[in-house]
Amino acid sequence: MSDREFVALGTSSLVPTKTRNHNGYLLRWGASGVLFDCGEGTQRQMTRAGVSARSIDVICLTHLHGDHCLGLPGVLQRISLEQVPHPVTVVYPAQGQEYVERLHRASIYHDQADIRFLPVDAGPEPGEVLRTKDFILSAACLDHRVPAIGYRVEIDGVITRLEDVSRPRRGRSFAFVMDTRPCPAAEKLAENVDLLVMEATYTSDLRELAVEHGHCTAPDTARIAAAAGARRLAMTHFSTRYTTTDDHLREANGIHDDVIALEDLDRVPVDPAIC
Repeated sequence: MSDREFVALGTSSLVPTKTRNHNGYLLRWGASGVLFDCGEGTQRQMTRAGVSARSIDVICLTHLHGDHCLGLPGVLQRISLEQVPHPVTVVYPAQGQEYVERLHRASIYHDQADIRFLPVDAGPEPGEVLRTKDFILSAACLDHRVPAIGYRVEIDGVITRLEDVSRPRRGRSFAFVMDTRPCPAAEKLAENVDLLVMEATYTSDLRELAVEHGHCTAPDTARIAAAAGARRLAMTHFSTRYTTTDDHLREANGIHDDVIALEDLDRVPVDPAIC
């Protein structure tokens, strides 16, 4: 089993459905866990997926629309209830400060958690915002209707020794790009990553709607992945108008040669050797 695994907790867009929860995704990266977005119901999805609050070290919010953040109060209270022994850092667009503060204090509870808030004023170029013992987290601003940022997780290259011969090996990398129109920052975040998780809200027949609402179509997403040299693309954040992702896959597969459409509770290894 890879020590770098991606778990889809919720893959719907604006409204949850019977089969898709609001957005929530856990990245297991070595000994660390990064929760990307936490829409309504994320706490329950964590239970279904066997994800403990103790496995979360960082929470990254892409933006403050409800389908990406309304589960934050429950997740923070779960972290407190389980008496997570380590600090948990919450990263988010600086422009959403007032909403994060409201979500943090949305109800009365005995707060025992060490929560550290890290507002980010991201620019168009990916820049480092957090460094831990396991990874470097970078962020860049995206093109949505509200301030939104995408993320990249990576480690430095290491030396692999085999029969007394040393050779360089590229460090593992992962990118998370949610609500956005196609933009240069999305491609830069995804440059040469092993796994790109990105929204593909619509199929190509609704391109005008995608532009209006600040989203991507499946071909948009696949073109960004291909141009960036991303090894594998995992599409998500599907509009509730779709009962199947067959058309998303058909359109994307003609552009990028390794594409999957995520379902709730899917697990995807980041290690290329076992993808």
